Amino acid sequence: MTGSASGMGAAVVERLRATGRPVIGVDLRDVDVVADLGTPEGRAAAAEAVLEWSGGRLDGAVLAAGISPVPGPDRPRRIMQVNHLGTVELLAALRPALAATGAARAVVFGSNSATITPGVPRHVVRALLAGKVDRAVRTLRLAGPVAPNIAYAASKSAVAEWARRAAVTPEWAGAGIRLNVLAPGPVATPLLDGERAHLSPAAAAAFRSLPVPVGGVGDPGHLAEWVMMMLSPAAAFLCGSVIVVDGGTEAWLRAGEWPRPVPLHRVPGWLLRFRAFARSR
Repeated sequence: MTGSASGMGAAVVERLRATGRPVIGVDLRDVDVVADLGTPEGRAAAAEAVLEWSGGRLDGAVLAAGISPVPGPDRPRRIMQVNHLGTVELLAALRPALAATGAARAVVFGSNSATITPGVPRHVVRALLAGKVDRAVRTLRLAGPVAPNIAYAASKSAVAEWARRAAVTPEWAGAGIRLNVLAPGPVATPLLDGERAHLSPAAAAAFRSLPVPVGGVGDPGHLAEWVMMMLSPAAAFLCGSVIVVDGGTEAWLRAGEWPRPVPLHRVPGWLLRFRAFARSR
């Protein structure tokens, strides 16, 4: 469990341990494995330590570590390194231990910001998917004060896309691993508190006007319950899904954008994918 020292991560750990299940916590402090997932050395050390603690077998993995879009020196780079690489590289390193159990679950924390933040360049997401953080950062140099926000949304978009692409492959689904994404909206955590403390008056007013049909912000415990379900046998048929838990924000803003039928011009490509899948069985 990464990001286990506070917020939603701590709430998940509390529930897992209440059921008697052993949990290996990974964070910057006060946990079993202290590591900085924003550096290659930290990610490698975290993977090595988790594999040693677990004996090379994991029933599940929850990747919740992340940092918020607040101002700071080189903040966009740090956001991308922790939120994206700190998830995909660590989870890829743990994949053999998950596969060893034959029926493991993996939950990646995305965000509704991936689909409600306007103006996120697609080439930034592509750069992250290719592991090219420097290229992604260069693209955001002209974004000015909103660069951290775009970096955050791009990092969560890339994490979700990576997970969906990986989840359906023989290495993941074929190995019995159910990989899915939980995408919260704003949740009452120290991360959100820190972000709100740095908002300008105009940005604070914009945050207050964010449409949340059910009202307020999310509760870490409620999100933890979703994680518990996604780690349970009930998730046996859940694969490559993005579960949005945001109080209705995305539905309010983009209700007409999903579901949509496949346009006819894409049918030939779909048939090719059908055949490729049949050949792989």
